[in-house]
Amino acid sequence: MADALNHDAPGEGVQMSLLSGFVAKERVADPHSGVVLAPSLPVAHVVIDSPLPHLDRIFDYSVPLELDAEAQPGVRVRVKFSGQDLNGFLVARAAVSESERLVPLARVYSAVPVLAPQVLELAHRVAARYCGTVADVLRVAVPPRVASLEKVYLKKLAVDAAAAAAAGAPGAPPEPVPDMPDAPRPGHSLFADYPHAEDFLTRLAMGESPKGVLGALQGYGAGSWQHQVAQVVAYCQLSGRGAIVVVPDLRDLDLLERAFASMLPADSFVKLTADDGPSARYANFLKVLSGDVRIVIGTRSAAYAPVADLGLVVCWDDGDELHVERRAPYQHSRDVLLLRSEVEGAAVLMAGHSRSTESQRLVATGWAQEITAARPAVRKATARVISTSDSFEQERDPAAALARLPHRAWATAKAALKFGPVLVQVARTGYAPGLACQRCREVARCRHCTGPLMQSRAPGSSSTMVTCKWCGQAETAFSCPTCGFNQLRAIAVGALRTAEELGRAFPSVPVVSSSGDHIKATVPDRPSIVVATIGAEPVAPHGYAAALLLDGDSMLRRESLRAGEEALRRWMNAAALVKPARDGGMVVVTAEESVEVAALVRWDPAGHAEREFALRHELGLPPAMRLASLTGSESDVAAFEAALKLPAAVRSIGPAPVMSPLAGPATDEVPDYRTILLFPYAMAAQVTADIRALKAANAARRIGSPVQVRCDGLDVL
Repeated sequence: MADALNHDAPGEGVQMSLLSGFVAKERVADPHSGVVLAPSLPVAHVVIDSPLPHLDRIFDYSVPLELDAEAQPGVRVRVKFSGQDLNGFLVARAAVSESERLVPLARVYSAVPVLAPQVLELAHRVAARYCGTVADVLRVAVPPRVASLEKVYLKKLAVDAAAAAAAGAPGAPPEPVPDMPDAPRPGHSLFADYPHAEDFLTRLAMGESPKGVLGALQGYGAGSWQHQVAQVVAYCQLSGRGAIVVVPDLRDLDLLERAFASMLPADSFVKLTADDGPSARYANFLKVLSGDVRIVIGTRSAAYAPVADLGLVVCWDDGDELHVERRAPYQHSRDVLLLRSEVEGAAVLMAGHSRSTESQRLVATGWAQEITAARPAVRKATARVISTSDSFEQERDPAAALARLPHRAWATAKAALKFGPVLVQVARTGYAPGLACQRCREVARCRHCTGPLMQSRAPGSSSTMVTCKWCGQAETAFSCPTCGFNQLRAIAVGALRTAEELGRAFPSVPVVSSSGDHIKATVPDRPSIVVATIGAEPVAPHGYAAALLLDGDSMLRRESLRAGEEALRRWMNAAALVKPARDGGMVVVTAEESVEVAALVRWDPAGHAEREFALRHELGLPPAMRLASLTGSESDVAAFEAALKLPAAVRSIGPAPVMSPLAGPATDEVPDYRTILLFPYAMAAQVTADIRALKAANAARRIGSPVQVRCDGLDVL
């Protein structure tokens, strides 16, 4: 603590003071500022809101007498720092300071302690793991202030305190203690076919903190994943503890909210998401802060909710990239929840239709137990999956490997439309996102900036036009520079083009599109073709009659270490929306033969994750190893790595140029360079601490340009 409080670093231009070792017993004034100080604990420890790495520590301020009552740990404050007014959080009060001069607090915004101690501890751990600053984490953890709601909150606290004082006053008759209502019983178990689930739920209801990885089977109906998660939370509620459930997007959040409303009392949970607006979000945050509500569902920031007596944290579909925070330090919801469970001793449940390699690592190391259904139950609850690349289908339709919509897929859709909606999953939005020469298949590029050409259609128009994806210039006279041919073909077909083609193939069937800014949450149970991009698949109340998974090869060929894992996750999320095989449900996947296709046909995400993790462990790749990427100019990255003095066990790859996806090769932009560091978990704490210290030292001394540091980035490899 002494090092953290020592803020007399060169170049900061701030001298803060109180006589070292001085303890205020009476009303005394600071000898330097003349401000009358608080009689008890006159020193405030403050975390200031600054993105600068060298300011990521505790600073001491004096507490004026007039702010003594409000300046309590957890409140928002305004302070003077290096001639500027900065916001921050008061994290503790103390009697003495190691500094010789202290500046008084300028303002306490409100007496509401919005920063809970456990959330502050979590922020420190997240910042340490991701080589970031505590201020950046707190910016996500604590929602923006709404003053009017805080006034109502403080009035309510005052009324409650007055009522409590009156009840305990001498001579006042004691009020009868109301009976605490029992938590609702979970009812019929949705885990009867899961051999290890009952042990997990029993331990959870008894107040223990088990860890598990759940493989859910259905995405619709009463047995869906959202109802299973709600039932797990109900078991946690039996122990009198709170819970946090984090999902990747608003569509999943809406489904989860409906499931919770059907299984739990309406006032027993709240949702936290920025999309609800500042007032609704802050009102729900204050309900959680007061302890009135102990169950929180939401997106990324909900992982920091100040839930009292937290007993369970749940992360749904942790392989989804939407769980990664878009701002520094780019933390993942899964890791935040795992750190939260360590801080508060809570149970953990990682759930999904598929299984990420990160969750598999938890199982492989024995940290968590797998909760999967028995094979007979899997066959009973899932749809029949057909691959157009298997030998039987190839013999029946030799052209299936070349067609985007093979005959088998077309026939399956035609037969299934008699019984309900048919889901068609495509990889891209738009009309024709990529074009190439019809003769030589060379990628078509713009004559002005050499950017890739794409075919688009204006909203409400039936005509299409060819434009550049980078500069937006229209191309009206294309000529291939390689062979001179002037005809174009689509490399990939988007959702709008697919919907248009299927509309012509099935003229009497309505076609519904769900993509881009027009994502639908549900579709009715009547015959229709639903064309959806990945992650935008609507839910049919009683399941789809069939699903066609197109563009599988383009997903598998992505230049990413996670391409196969991600493709299987997307396929399984869509296939889980289809009726079981016993009710005629069928899934057709159009992709070349691969281990991912085989895992989908067998419905074996656990086996695929086990194989994938074993391979990465053998090769020394994430998540078997921790990863940190250093991005910046070539000289800055090289100097940063050299200054780290990494041990021999750390593997370094690079630096290599990284071109921004928004910049074309014809521009004058100098590409960034990136070095990737791979290191074992045993030395991760030391490596990340060294990186943070070097970032702070370089920022304080203004050495070179800043180097971006990202840990465990999903898009790096």
